[in-house]
Amino acid sequence: MLRYRYLFEQMVRRELRQKYKGSVLGVLWYVVNPLVLMGAYAVMFGVLLKAVSIDDYPLFLFVGLIVWLFFSQSLLAAATSLLDQASLVGKVRFPRETVPASVVTVQLVTFLVLLVAVAPLAVAIRGSLDPALLLLVPAVMCLYAFVLGLALVVAVLHAYFRDVQPILAAALLPWFFLTPIFFRVGDLPGIRGHGWAEALLRWANPVAPFVEGVRSVLYDGAAPAAGVLVYVPVAAAVALVGGWALFRRMQPELAVVL
Repeated sequence: MLRYRYLFEQMVRRELRQKYKGSVLGVLWYVVNPLVLMGAYAVMFGVLLKAVSIDDYPLFLFVGLIVWLFFSQSLLAAATSLLDQASLVGKVRFPRETVPASVVTVQLVTFLVLLVAVAPLAVAIRGSLDPALLLLVPAVMCLYAFVLGLALVVAVLHAYFRDVQPILAAALLPWFFLTPIFFRVGDLPGIRGHGWAEALLRWANPVAPFVEGVRSVLYDGAAPAAGVLVYVPVAAAVALVGGWALFRRMQPELAVVL
């Protein structure tokens, strides 16, 4: 990857240009999307259903949403990335990992723009200016490594089995509502007194600790819980190493299957 870093940079630039081509607002559209979702869910859960009682609930929602959107959109884009670049993969010799990696990096740019936009608001509204904010950098690095590892998996599997992307798209909807974006796991009345249910929602969902970790730093202005601090880097390392190993094992036939 270091040897072909120029190619990687050009692929990222190309993806960014294609995403914003012909758009007047450009990257601002990717700020509008989570803002619209935040407004809709805040009205639904916080006003109409009165299902939650969380201070500054729109901000609470927004932080969770931007983590989820980076995760889900990266995987959906990565799933078809090798097919989209089939002609390049078949004709040019380069690390094939570059293709899904460039797609995830483009989504990372959008995610960072949203983080830069929301961080001052969180500090102003929540008074979360604390040394714990420094943990945001390693948290984002771990999130990127985690998503990249999963992106390598779905990209290479979809190249061989074209049902992967539709299955992933269908799975992401219920996964979204089971992720603690709208709620704190410990506040759910249905799981109080049921430690196994809380553990299942918190730890069996691999993206949940990342949502909770980023939210702890930005929204609460505090270091994440010890379990999250351990889980996040371990999950990132396992996902990245596992995804890379699977990709390397399956990539020799990519030029044929594409």
